[in-house]
Amino acid sequence: MTAPDTSHNPHEDPIQDSPPDAPAKAETAHAPAGKTPRSARTEALIAVLLLAGSALLGVLAGFLWHWLAPKVPLYADSSAVYLKDPEGEQAIGADGTFAIIGAGAGLVAATAAYWLTRRRQGGVTVALGLAAGGLLGGYLAMKLGTALGPGGNVIATAKSVPTGSTFYGPLKLTAKGVLLTWPAAAMVVLIGLTALFTPKPQTPPTVWQTPAQDGPDTP
Repeated sequence: MTAPDTSHNPHEDPIQDSPPDAPAKAETAHAPAGKTPRSARTEALIAVLLLAGSALLGVLAGFLWHWLAPKVPLYADSSAVYLKDPEGEQAIGADGTFAIIGAGAGLVAATAAYWLTRRRQGGVTVALGLAAGGLLGGYLAMKLGTALGPGGNVIATAKSVPTGSTFYGPLKLTAKGVLLTWPAAAMVVLIGLTALFTPKPQTPPTVWQTPAQDGPDTP
């Protein structure tokens, strides 16, 4: 009589089977690696768009500064060039006009950047892009406004007009610190909008429990 075959069958060994959740873990481990390049591209795209938008806004600001800023009136005789209004504040007014235009440009840039990136969580890239874009836009506005204004060679301009006639000096910034008005205003507006409209993370309420009282010892 033949005894039943009780030899071990390796195909029926449950130890050899891979755990069912192994593929899911492997996919989870590789998932974050695929998102990193896309996130970096998004950050770079946000920075480029902010710089490009600030440059265009700077061109508009340069035209506005040339149009709105007061000009310094001059006149000349055969020996020298003089201020027509020695006590005038046209030079200071040009700086103030540039500062106001820069503050308005910073307000517009920060508002547009926040509302366009708030769902994508632009983060520090938006702040850095606004700061760099503000400096770039202010520089372009200064250069364009100066180029559109009267020529910088006052002596040549005085010789080209009749003696004693009024002409205007070049449009320029006497205080270069006003270039910081644009990025400073953009940072203030961005911080304010973030504080007002960004949802705050919800923290679970703390539940206080009274420790259980031990009963009296029984003899």
